Amino acid sequence: MKRFILTLLVFLTACVPQPTSPPTKPPTETPARVVPTPRYDVPTQGQVTVTPEATATKRPTSTPRVEATKATATAEDNSWMNLPVQPEPGTNVRAIYEKGLELGNDPRAFSIFGDCQAEPQEFLGIYDTDPALVASLSPELQETVENFAGSFNRESPTAQDGTTPGALLWDQWHRGEYGCQFGETPVDCELRIHRPSFVIIQIGSHFESRNAEYLRRVINQLLENGVVPILATKADNRELDHRINRDMAMLADEFDLPLWNFWAALSNLPNRGLFTREDRPLQGDIYLTDEAKVIHRETGLEALNIAWRMAVGN
Repeated sequence: MKRFILTLLVFLTACVPQPTSPPTKPPTETPARVVPTPRYDVPTQGQVTVTPEATATKRPTSTPRVEATKATATAEDNSWMNLPVQPEPGTNVRAIYEKGLELGNDPRAFSIFGDCQAEPQEFLGIYDTDPALVASLSPELQETVENFAGSFNRESPTAQDGTTPGALLWDQWHRGEYGCQFGETPVDCELRIHRPSFVIIQIGSHFESRNAEYLRRVINQLLENGVVPILATKADNRELDHRINRDMAMLADEFDLPLWNFWAALSNLPNRGLFTREDRPLQGDIYLTDEAKVIHRETGLEALNIAWRMAVGN
């Protein structure tokens, strides 16, 4: 009965049907898509300590670590709903970016941490595959697309069906694919093989009870490696109390990071641009309509553009 319940939970939280190939080393007690507690220390407020075991790919640095500032948002604060769609200037971005360049990060690379709606064919991949669309953009956005060409349509271990913040920290989530090695988490793998300077984090439709805790660990690892996190709110409210978006806004404030408030960009669409898939009725309204997908990719590109220009001082 326990195995049946776990299998049912995995089915209900997946974006699309799961791949048929098993992970390289499947767990002995749980299905391949159930996320166990990662091997990390328990974080304290505003700071996360990561064990050496979990940071095998962390590059050495002599520059000071960028520390989180004290959070000012509260668990009941929904003021994030009134925040602008696009990021506002922050004090940390340039320092993080310059630290990353010293560590060897690629200034022409970015990554995405998300679920099925963050995969290339659903999100930003079109900017690598449709020259006519790119030509229709403003000169500034065309420059951004040119700078990050090759990252838009790239598949990665950090943007997969059903991904959660905990899954990003699980060393079996990538199933040995994408060029990942045994013992690496998806985050470790992505930082090693792609070496991004920026990461868009839009995740939480498939939420966990420790969502904010896991996100702090992910953010802290990015900062340790000089990668600029661009935090994003999501379109849906599957958790019913908006706590995922509230946490994302709180973490952006806590670490002084760019926040792309995608939720606010959908206010004028019927049902906020969401629908329920007929083959996934129990998931509810979490999927984007075609119109919402256009807003998703356009505002996502603009958020990347703003954060990049914050970093380079342009």
